[in-house]
Amino acid sequence: MTFIRENLPEPLAYYEGAGLTLTGPRSSKWKTTRCVFHGGSDSMRVHIERGAFVCMACGAKGGDILAYHMAEFGLEFVDAVKALGAWVDDGKPHAPRRPAPLSPALAVNVLQFEANLAAIAACNVANGVQLSDQDRARLLTASGRINHILGAYA
Repeated sequence: MTFIRENLPEPLAYYEGAGLTLTGPRSSKWKTTRCVFHGGSDSMRVHIERGAFVCMACGAKGGDILAYHMAEFGLEFVDAVKALGAWVDDGKPHAPRRPAPLSPALAVNVLQFEANLAAIAACNVANGVQLSDQDRARLLTASGRINHILGAYA
């Protein structure tokens, strides 16, 4: 499966087909319309050739109709590309990817916390402190979480 940008709909037709009324000078490439993200009237600007959009009130913005479609409908990239007809079967087998268990930012936070716990346990053992059964179980949990996250992102 492959994304073909050229298969995306023409921006003017897409936005008008989405029910937006684009207004502005005929010669202008940027047209004005209502913002679907915050419900404001005449606050969003749309570039009719590139499909870029920006709301002057709420700050919603994107570089093309794909970004707009993803934002409006809350879709991931592949789902939005398929909905817009730009996903083409190229005949190559593709293995579905497992979703990541956490966002990258949250994964880093978990790794930091669990690695810190492992470092503290290592310092305790190095200083002759016996780990309790509960401490050893928690250390194994930390190790499992670290391995799981590394496996998802490696």
